[in-house]
Amino acid sequence: MGMKSKIALGAVVGIVIIGAASANSGDSEGGSGGKDTSVSAEQRSGDTTSDGASDAKPAEDEGTEKASQAEQFKAFVRKNGTPQEKDALSHVTKVQGADEQNDILDAAEVYTDFTGGLMGEGTGPAKLIASAFADWKQSDNGLVTVYGADGEIIGNGNF
Repeated sequence: MGMKSKIALGAVVGIVIIGAASANSGDSEGGSGGKDTSVSAEQRSGDTTSDGASDAKPAEDEGTEKASQAEQFKAFVRKNGTPQEKDALSHVTKVQGADEQNDILDAAEVYTDFTGGLMGEGTGPAKLIASAFADWKQSDNGLVTVYGADGEIIGNGNF
């Protein structure tokens, strides 16, 4: 391959990379329909105050207030869980990632008030919490991780 061919190939590759980067940088402004769409629409329409806070409530919050993921999870276990699962769920403080599933790589986090890390008192209940989570949510490729009060992983399981 000659020198001119290498230069031409390098130029083409560079243009393709620049084009891909610029195409991806504008997704939140326009038509992707992602999470940033409502924020961008508010910013474009001028519904923000001088400190950047929005005066308008998001459309999904109007009317009925949606329960937190932790409350939804606890309600499910209160209705369908075993007595041991119900006891373990009394220690849950927060749930994240339960409502965003795509069956490719779903990851949810459950935060508890257990202390002691992997060797503490929360290891057994963490497995019960992970099992109850698998009953609540189903995914082709999901992993729920249970954390203690200090942020250490105390258990996990597939869902």
